[in-house]
Amino acid sequence: MTLHTWSWLFLAGYVAMMMVFGLIGKSRVQHADDFATARHGYGPFFLALAFSATTASGATFLGIPGLAYQAGLSSLWLLIGYPVGTYIGVLICLRMVTRGGDQFGSRSIPEYLGDRYQSETIRLLAAVFSLLLLTYLAGQLLAGLVMFEQMLGLSAPWALLITSVVLLAYVEMGGAHADILTDGVQGALMLVLAAGLAVLFFTGWGFDGGLDTLLAKLKALDPNTVTVFNPENMLFASAWSGIAIVIAHIPLGLMPHLGNKLWALRDPKDRNRFLIMAFIMALILPAMALGGLMARGLLGDVLMAGGANQALPLLFKEIFPTWLAAFLGVGILAAVMSTADGLVISSSQIFANDIYRRTIVPRLKYPLSGEQLDRRILAISRWATLGVMAAAAGLAWIFMDMNVTLLIWVGLGGMMAGLTGPLILGALWSGVTRTGAVAGFLSGAAFFALLRTDLVVQASGAIGAPGGITDWLTVQMPNPYSCTAIAMLAATLVTVVASWCSKPLPEEHLQQVFGYD
Repeated sequence: MTLHTWSWLFLAGYVAMMMVFGLIGKSRVQHADDFATARHGYGPFFLALAFSATTASGATFLGIPGLAYQAGLSSLWLLIGYPVGTYIGVLICLRMVTRGGDQFGSRSIPEYLGDRYQSETIRLLAAVFSLLLLTYLAGQLLAGLVMFEQMLGLSAPWALLITSVVLLAYVEMGGAHADILTDGVQGALMLVLAAGLAVLFFTGWGFDGGLDTLLAKLKALDPNTVTVFNPENMLFASAWSGIAIVIAHIPLGLMPHLGNKLWALRDPKDRNRFLIMAFIMALILPAMALGGLMARGLLGDVLMAGGANQALPLLFKEIFPTWLAAFLGVGILAAVMSTADGLVISSSQIFANDIYRRTIVPRLKYPLSGEQLDRRILAISRWATLGVMAAAAGLAWIFMDMNVTLLIWVGLGGMMAGLTGPLILGALWSGVTRTGAVAGFLSGAAFFALLRTDLVVQASGAIGAPGGITDWLTVQMPNPYSCTAIAMLAATLVTVVASWCSKPLPEEHLQQVFGYD
């Protein structure tokens, strides 16, 4: 059978499995809180699979191999830096977010921040800015589109439509339960795929002479592909580039689509077990980037002018039997869906929870009963899911030719820089005030936007900053990791200064937030 035939068969099996999990999830959704968080529903191992799978995303399985194809061995900074940074952030915040979220009954990270600082302003800011994560979701849909084009032979419109419909169907049914159930199974498949690809790389599969031959081919194509840093690639050009990758990823594990999974842990005493297992899994999954290096060695420079997102699918088609290439393609699709479904859930809660339940309902002239309110929130969640998917599909279509990883960071960088002060610093220091949290959030998002649009570079030149600083900022501008890291450091400073100059939170509230189990 042809690749397309095998791919359709495996896709049918995959979709059927996702629908089954969607139905199981639906049976577990009795209330709006079940749809939003699946609170206390899962043990540490299965939740670690789901969490690490959601962290990985289509960027890990398509975008990062694409970057590795372009940059070479220097891209390994990203393989190591992103899981290390992510789990530093989770380690800092895990206890406080899980404990505080359960105490406050939080259904989203914006709602948690509002309760943490007793501030409607920070809750609404975080909720509205969370809409930037639509570019993150668009990146996942774009990754799915690439897979369907390559493996099924579909045109771009049909590929995007099928990706969106499959995702929408099971999330609409089961909410957070469907999200976690599917992500756990997909995470297991992704781990097998990543580990297998690492073995193929280090044994030099497909190259006469093994790994040495692969490295020699890379060097012949471009000597910069076998260096520790690649001066020709903005993302991996220097030691600062590697440091920036770690710093920039620290808030990733607390993004709305990931942070809400922390409340699904069945027993708070299992936090450390969950964290250790999730971290080990997260170190394995980025091994997918090694496939990008193999693709460059086998295919040469054919994708350098564009289409590097296709490096991994084309590698599979080149070195594996048709049926296995099709099966592995489904593994990449699993990576796409495992992040996309969490993004859909968290984005729907902006409207159902953060805006309607916490902002509009308290101002209603005629209050609803508890049962009426719960039914309405659940209905809004499902309708919002549909709207979020439509908007993300539109963005994916607009940015179809952009690298998946870089598209994701268009919105992700600003959100992560914004959350650094109120969420990361706020977990370490009880002195962060309402004013400090708001100032830190706004400054982080603003600094990222200004760095990415050249305005900071222009301003530094206008005020007579040393030429070296202006030149350095100019070099960093195209690098989303560097811009995020700089914005995070600036936001931390603003948070500290604003907190020193403003009224502290009540001592009894801080005792509740920072109290021991």
